[in-house]
Amino acid sequence: MSTETARKLFGTDGIRGIAGDPPLDARTIYATGLALGHSLRRNSDPKVILGRDTRESSTWIGATISAALRETGVRVESAGVVPTPAVAFLVRNRGFDAGVVISASHNPWRDNGIKLFGSDGFKLPDAAEASIEDEILRRSEKAVVPEISELARVEDNAALPEQYIQFLIESVPGLKLDDLRIVADCANGAAARVAPELFARLGARIPNEFTLLNISPDGRNINDGCGALHPLWVAAEVQRHEAAMGLTFDGDADRCMLAGAHGNVINGDAILLMAARDLKARGMLTGDLVVATTMSNMGLEAALKRSGIRMLRASVGDRYVLEQMQQHDAALGGEQSGHILFPHLSTTGDGLLTALVILDLIARTGKTVEELTADLQVYPQVIVNVKVREKKPLDTIPAVAKRIRAAEEELRDTGRVVIRYSGTEALARVMIEAESEEAMRRHADAIANAIRTELGA
Repeated sequence: MSTETARKLFGTDGIRGIAGDPPLDARTIYATGLALGHSLRRNSDPKVILGRDTRESSTWIGATISAALRETGVRVESAGVVPTPAVAFLVRNRGFDAGVVISASHNPWRDNGIKLFGSDGFKLPDAAEASIEDEILRRSEKAVVPEISELARVEDNAALPEQYIQFLIESVPGLKLDDLRIVADCANGAAARVAPELFARLGARIPNEFTLLNISPDGRNINDGCGALHPLWVAAEVQRHEAAMGLTFDGDADRCMLAGAHGNVINGDAILLMAARDLKARGMLTGDLVVATTMSNMGLEAALKRSGIRMLRASVGDRYVLEQMQQHDAALGGEQSGHILFPHLSTTGDGLLTALVILDLIARTGKTVEELTADLQVYPQVIVNVKVREKKPLDTIPAVAKRIRAAEEELRDTGRVVIRYSGTEALARVMIEAESEEAMRRHADAIANAIRTELGA
C-alpha cells in the first residue's frame, strides 16, 4: 500500500495548479524566479533557458518568472513553445545553468506548472527543490510583482528548437518514414510545434501517408479529448485512416502512447517490453534489467521474465524511476503512462524520442507493434481517480485502511493493490490488478467509495 503525500509546492513533477491561483499566482511565480536565481548566484554570469507549452497562461507565467530571474542577475533565453525534453537537452548541451519549463503536461488548459532542470539536464533532486521551496514560501507574500503590462517578454530563439530536432534525428540514424502509414496526435500541445518539421525531415509523406492531428493549438484546446491521456481517440483515427499504427503525445510531449492497426491501445508497459527485448538482443540492456513502477502490469513482469529480463518497481513518477535506474545502472525504465527513459540518449522522458525509437525498431525488424507484443498477457487492471480535499495519510483513516487490508488479504497471491495520491493533482488513485475481474472491480469500488466518503472534494 502506498500513501505518498506531496510537499507544499513541489509535487512529483514540479509546481502545478490552476493558473492565477496559488501556488500559480503571480507572487508565488515571481518568488519562484527569485529563489531559483538566488540558488544560481554562486555561478559566474548565470543563464537560464525557458520553454513553454501552448496554454494561454504560459506566456505571462514565463514573463513573470523571467522578470524575477533577471532581477537576481540571471540571463534568460527562451526556446519558445517546445517539449519539456527539449529544455532538458538544451540546458545540458548549450551550457545553461538551469532550465525552466512552463507546462502542466497532460492536465487541462486552465492548469499550468513550473518544472526545473539542473545544468546536467536532469530534474532537480528533491533536496534542491526543498531548498528552493523554503525560499519561495518565505518570499511569496512579500514579493512585489511588476504589472503584466510592464513585464518585458523574452524573445524566442528559433535556433534552439532546431537543435533539439537535429538531436532527435541523429538519435535514430538511417530512419526513414516514407513507407509508413501513420497517424500522430500532437494533443494541440508542444509537439504541435516540433513534430511537423521533425517527421517531414525523416521523409514522412505529410499529409498523404503520415497524418498529423491536433496541431492547431489555440491556448485552450491542449489535451482536450486528445493526447496520451485519451489513447482511444488516436486508436479510432488509426482505423479511420486505415493506418499501420498511431502515435499520441501529451501536452508537453514527454510521454508517448501507441495504437495498433486494429485500434488497440499500446501503453508504456508494451513499449518497455519492445524496447527491452531489442536492447538485450543488441547487448545494450545492462544487467538484463528494466525499471518500471508500482503501476506497471504483472503481465509485463511475466513477459520480461520469459525473455530473461528482471524488472524492478519504483514509486510512480519518472524522477523516481530514474533514481532506481541510476542506482542499478539500468539502461531502460519507464511508466505505464508512456514516460520512457533511455539514459544513453536522454536525461528525461521524451515522447518524440520514444516514438522514433519504436519506429526504428519496426523498420529494422519488419514486424508490427502487435507482433512485437503478441505474448504480453495483461492482467485485468482498473484505476479509479477520486477527487480529494486534502491528502491525509490513508493508513490513518480507519474506514479506508480496512477496505485496503481486505483487498490485500484476498488478492495476496493473485493480484496487487496500489493506492496513492497524485503528485500533480488533488486526486487519490486506486489501482487494483487481479486475475478475477469481479474481485478487481469490487475492491476498487469499495476503496474508492471509502476515500470519497472520508476525503471527497
